[in-house]
Amino acid sequence: MDGNGRWAADRHLPRVEGHRAGIESVRDSVELSARLGIEVLTLYAFSVENWKRPPAEVAVLMGLLKRYLKLELATLLANNVRFRVIGSQAELAPDVRAELDVAQDKTAANTGMLFNIALNYSGRAEIVAAARRALRAGVAPDELDEARFAGLLYTAGQPDPDLLIRTSGEMRVSNFLLWQIAYAEIWVTETYWPDFRARHLLEAVLAYQKRDRRYGGIKEPAVVGR
Repeated sequence: MDGNGRWAADRHLPRVEGHRAGIESVRDSVELSARLGIEVLTLYAFSVENWKRPPAEVAVLMGLLKRYLKLELATLLANNVRFRVIGSQAELAPDVRAELDVAQDKTAANTGMLFNIALNYSGRAEIVAAARRALRAGVAPDELDEARFAGLLYTAGQPDPDLLIRTSGEMRVSNFLLWQIAYAEIWVTETYWPDFRARHLLEAVLAYQKRDRRYGGIKEPAVVGR
């Protein structure tokens, strides 16, 4: 979800105002994705590297996360959306973990779209953590294949992403779901995240539907719903 700071700078506002404005984009993306029948939506909210930002900005981001969960929990429940966090929660403040636990517990029985928030997340760290779990479990090298390793990741049991969307014209994957996006289609828009709305998401989905997915072999038609 890139471009919050630049969005604010263009309007001569503090960076934190860009983060606040991005909440509406989250709401639009979650609600439309659920209506489209998408199985899993993952938003990259806060990376491990984001701790390097000024403490005041980090505090605002965490406060906005708590505010979103409190305000939107009823909407998630009404839309049968299940909420999950991927990433290391150990470094998060107790009040943030408490709000995350409430949202995950109250939506756990929902059977519709799975909404992941990647929080304190790093793709490389996730892979290292999965390798460590395999070692602790005593998995022999010849027993560890791709399927078993995938089951050790934060996203165990979830389908790999079909589509990766980058806002604000960024042309990199930024340490996001490095294992899972091996065959994901990438769609880039110059639109800053605070301006990203349902129409932009629809544009991305329509562009995805027109692509031929070959996986190194025969052509496979793109399918919406994952």
